Amino acid sequence: MPASRDIFFLMRLARPGSFRSVLVTTLFCGAAAVFAQPQPSPAVAVTGEPVPVRDQTPALPPSLQVVVDGHALPAGSYGLLAQEVAGGATLLSVNADQPLNPASTMKVLTTLTALEQLGPDFTWRTEVHALGPVAEGRLQGDLLIRGGGDPFLLEEHLRNLLKALQRAGIRQIDGDLVLDTSHFAASVSDAPLIDGQTDRAYNVLPHALMSNFQTVTFYFRPAADGHSVEVTAEPPLPNLRIDNRLRQQPGPCEGYQRGVRLDDDPTDPQRVVLSGNFPAGCQQFSLLRSVLTPTDYFDGLFRYLWSELGGEISGGLRSGVAPHTEPLLVWQSPPLADVIKSINKFSNNMMTRQTLLTLGASEAEGPATVEQGADTVAAYLEMLGLESSGLVVDNGSGLSRSTRISPALLNQVLQHGYQSPFMPEFLASLPLNGIDGTMRNRLRQNGMGGQMHVKTGSLDEVAAIAGYVRARSGRYYTVVGMLNHPLADRGPGSELLDALLAWVYQH
Repeated sequence: MPASRDIFFLMRLARPGSFRSVLVTTLFCGAAAVFAQPQPSPAVAVTGEPVPVRDQTPALPPSLQVVVDGHALPAGSYGLLAQEVAGGATLLSVNADQPLNPASTMKVLTTLTALEQLGPDFTWRTEVHALGPVAEGRLQGDLLIRGGGDPFLLEEHLRNLLKALQRAGIRQIDGDLVLDTSHFAASVSDAPLIDGQTDRAYNVLPHALMSNFQTVTFYFRPAADGHSVEVTAEPPLPNLRIDNRLRQQPGPCEGYQRGVRLDDDPTDPQRVVLSGNFPAGCQQFSLLRSVLTPTDYFDGLFRYLWSELGGEISGGLRSGVAPHTEPLLVWQSPPLADVIKSINKFSNNMMTRQTLLTLGASEAEGPATVEQGADTVAAYLEMLGLESSGLVVDNGSGLSRSTRISPALLNQVLQHGYQSPFMPEFLASLPLNGIDGTMRNRLRQNGMGGQMHVKTGSLDEVAAIAGYVRARSGRYYTVVGMLNHPLADRGPGSELLDALLAWVYQH
């Protein structure tokens, strides 16, 4: 069972005959067998410092107490806080100062920091340099592309970039494709994975020249011969070799991954091996997987799209550094205010990591590091006058065993977000209950649908929420809830946190 049920959707423009016609691909941002670190006792914080122990645990509302009692949740396993906006009355505060694993609700802090530090109109730049003269549509030299960390350089965006390049007068490249990825430190693409599953989309690591989330959708269908299985990949990267060893077997369309196993070839980094027995009863099945290295993926996607547009390139792929001259072309990403909607509504880990690194790059010279990004977040909190002891930002996305933040601090961030001049953009990025994002199937009943902007978080042993509730009275409240417990992701977590949100709504 996936450990995180936060999902995001890759919306691609429709193209006749393509999988992008009305395609919505679901990516799971968690992982099987992802376990939060063993939780400290209620009296000891993650940092090892003593946590103030209350003389008596505050009484829970009856609707929450029945969940706690029913699942025997220890008093120190959860932190809950609800407060009226603009520093108003506190409705509930339980273990609010205890640092806990927030899972993907950490994205609230990362995205608000970016919105206020970079601005809602901030865009990422991808530069294109012609390293030679251009005459009669021919570049006599190499084409260099410098990545600026754009987290949303999807297939259709790169296609439009290449169309702009052709409008600039280049249709044939007599040289290599040269990639400058120096905007981010190389170490950011070597971070350990939370579960070791390198082919899962939720585990894609950041890169200065990330394209199309570094993913391919494999489509499977039984062949007419009754024995083999037809496999297609979208996009059809020319440098991705598929070793298809799948066989048909009689039976209905069911089973984990419909019997399909996908493995990297340890002897060939550009080759994947598909094996297993595929049910003949499946008309079509698809798997979204991360493939290749970021640079090989970009190279393959570039060549596929360049050829599709009628362009030619004679050379290979190599790394390089952009010259200190004006680029021939600059591609701008969508503005940050739009990008954080994809991050928060669908809990996109890679995009959050790219954003944290961009924060680091905005404050320090040289290739950006995760540490610089975390320092920028800490400096932002200090600027706001917020106490951040016990905070562990890690990669900024919450897909981590070590991330920690207290409900009190996350609540203060939400309180500030409501007073921010960019409050409309920030709130609009959060999932609406019963309507969209990771809250689309939660709390639809009893008139509650659409009354809450709430970021969710889930890992094995972790469940969390953080956001805003418009109560029946018309008042607005910030609400934070976290549960760190072996049962958290198995139902009791969402049960407790939904009870919290519903209780606040009644005020």
